Amino acid sequence: MPINDNLILIAGKSATGKSLSLRNLTPPEGVMYLNCETGKKLPFNSKFQEATVVDPYQVYEAFNHAETLPDCHTIVVDSLTFLMDMYESVHVLTASNTMKAWGDYAQFFKVLMSQYVAKSTKNVIFTAHTLDVLNEQEMAMETLVKVKGSLMNNGIEAFFSTVIAAKKLPTQKLEPYKSSMLNITDEEEMLGFKYCFQTKLTKETVNERIRSPFAMWATEETYVDNDIQQVLNKLHTYYK
Repeated sequence: MPINDNLILIAGKSATGKSLSLRNLTPPEGVMYLNCETGKKLPFNSKFQEATVVDPYQVYEAFNHAETLPDCHTIVVDSLTFLMDMYESVHVLTASNTMKAWGDYAQFFKVLMSQYVAKSTKNVIFTAHTLDVLNEQEMAMETLVKVKGSLMNNGIEAFFSTVIAAKKLPTQKLEPYKSSMLNITDEEEMLGFKYCFQTKLTKETVNERIRSPFAMWATEETYVDNDIQQVLNKLHTYYK
């Protein structure tokens, strides 16, 4: 089965800079941006090829179409959470046989990942919203991408080898992690917070589902700038 080495999941709670992190994708005209959030505008002036998804199966069509566009280098699905909610609204709640429809819900995602994402020759970026959920077996709160049905058994994150967490953190907490990939501006110092990515687990975040290929990130790169192009560059270098 083919594998897409350029696949990233950006997970995070609302208002942590997931969409903002797309702003430096280069060249912007080569980005196919699939808006699954009811046409909500991006938080920056984009030159992306933007399309509003109103039926989840349009995402299949978009992946096929991208393969015919030599100048398209990246596909963004924003967000996976809203995409799966849309599937429930459009195809499950309207079905005469809801049991079968829930099975189709899980199959839609599995086919998307195994037949479209895995075979894609493009960079593929998904965003997703996270929630804190109680793990009753371990009596601990876990931060994860929550979906419905059988997909929760394995977890959405299991389909990705690179999962980074979008965070809004106090600049003071980030001081020990300053590196070439983490730059705290004067404005961020004044505001006292920074939008960033967390790339590696820490002792305070062991119950999050952050993951990456072995030794891809150095310890000082546990937190990096909120810039997905920088992450893609790192991923391309790693697999080279």
